[in-house]
Amino acid sequence: MRIAVTGSSGLVGSALVHSLAADGHEVVRLVRRPPGGPDEVRWDPHGGTVDTAALGPVDAAVHLAGAGIGDRRWTAAYKRELRDSRVLGTAAVSRALAALRPAPRVLLAGSAMGYYGDTGEREVDESSPPGTGFLADLCTEWEAATAPAVEAGIRVAHLRTGLVVSRSGGAWGRMFPLFRAGLGGRLGSGRQYWSFISLIDEVAAIRHVLDHPTLSGPVNLTAPNPVTNAEATRAMGRALHRPTLLAVPPFALRIALGDFAKEILTGQRMVPRVLLDSGFTFEHPTIDTAIAAALAK
Repeated sequence: MRIAVTGSSGLVGSALVHSLAADGHEVVRLVRRPPGGPDEVRWDPHGGTVDTAALGPVDAAVHLAGAGIGDRRWTAAYKRELRDSRVLGTAAVSRALAALRPAPRVLLAGSAMGYYGDTGEREVDESSPPGTGFLADLCTEWEAATAPAVEAGIRVAHLRTGLVVSRSGGAWGRMFPLFRAGLGGRLGSGRQYWSFISLIDEVAAIRHVLDHPTLSGPVNLTAPNPVTNAEATRAMGRALHRPTLLAVPPFALRIALGDFAKEILTGQRMVPRVLLDSGFTFEHPTIDTAIAAALAK
């Protein structure tokens, strides 16, 4: 297949591109800078444009681009950047794909576990309603931005991804050095649920959705055994043979992270119902195996 990918330089995107190329697929990367080769096409998520003439026909698209949720302190300006990079970018990609002739068969569009808000002890799957809060509202608007692709008859799946366990990047990648130094600990009470997925399973799940024409709408990309922050903390300590007695109080998180602290102190107890019902098998279904896989890479 010829597959367009945005966010190809990110943690998940780079691993996905490598996996697709290794299996002989032709990958076209949408980039915001001037293209550096025949496998790159220029796009401007804020300006709402994609160079469709250079893109040409594609069989599928995987849209993963967006400003990093935890990359900076959440100020009002950065929250606008989080929203615009996702909503405007998704709308631009969706319009561009809808205008292609022939149109691609499928668009896999990034989303996140924040869609469900704070679920507490309550288990949620793809049939659950959206929650409340900034991330829940953002995810709802983000997913709605695929409307032009849906209206064009393109199969659209929303990839509601959990915390990706990897040393290479993302939130978990920043935690490994802290835990190695013996500075790891729970955040707040530690009772909030962390729905996680190994990087290997994340890529495999994306490819599973790509290859299964019956899958559309929301798909939770998380392992089937979510854990609390305290349980994840203990698992990191076991894997790295380090103490995890420290705890970061809520006020310290608010100072360091701004409004993002509210999201860190809440959690989502997600289950990947659609993946499981469609026959997907997780290589790393538990937090211990996911951490071990990250350390083995």
